[in-house]
Amino acid sequence: MTFWTDIFAGFVTVVREVALSIAPIVVIFLILNITSFKLKRQKFWHLMKGFFLTFIGLVLFLHGVNIAYVPVGQHLGHTLAAMENNWILVPLGFFMGFLVGFAEPAIHVMTKQVEEISAGRIKSRVMLMVVALGVGSAVGLSMWRLLVGFSIYWFLIPGYTLVFLLGRKVDKMFLAMAFDNGGVATGPMCSTFILSMCVAIASEISGRDPLIDGFGVVALIALAPILTTMLLGYIYKRKDLAREKNLLETAQKETV
Repeated sequence: MTFWTDIFAGFVTVVREVALSIAPIVVIFLILNITSFKLKRQKFWHLMKGFFLTFIGLVLFLHGVNIAYVPVGQHLGHTLAAMENNWILVPLGFFMGFLVGFAEPAIHVMTKQVEEISAGRIKSRVMLMVVALGVGSAVGLSMWRLLVGFSIYWFLIPGYTLVFLLGRKVDKMFLAMAFDNGGVATGPMCSTFILSMCVAIASEISGRDPLIDGFGVVALIALAPILTTMLLGYIYKRKDLAREKNLLETAQKETV
């Protein structure tokens, strides 16, 4: 009995939270269908079935996160912080951040949409790797900050300054994708497993405040994919300029 009680602990709360999150979207869809869309019955029920499956999927996923990822992250954080050579937190943080970013469902959806919109010019696996590297770098930097103990502003202010500078050097499409990638990177995987691990580490290291030092990781995870996506956009733009230059030189030679 205790086993099933532990498994379904907090399940009702998750159901209520997911229902409150999806309900406004469903209500808006129903209103628009009456006033504007006026979909056929088969199409309407097909979409309603999609809403229902989304609700079930989110409930199961978030409940699994609460009973598995959060406790595992906390236990792992306490264990790693207790190690004598805790400098290993930096490479381990990068590795775990990369894996979590690579496994984040929202990032996979985003990268597939990018490949479709760009007609295959920007491969989904390339964008996925870039975002995962950004998440890994953010977690690695967060671990370094937990060990050294300096302010997060030393990362955020130069980071967003570089974002605004790169924003003038990349195409508008990459600029929009960069900020979307920063949003999807801070999804359920990062905001549960990584966050709980960092808070646990901050609570174990003397002189660190879990409320201040532990929670800064989400801000860095939101920033790093923006930078890596813009760097990718800058590389694409340089390649396009070089290709245009080569074509222009070839055309001039043929003309002569």
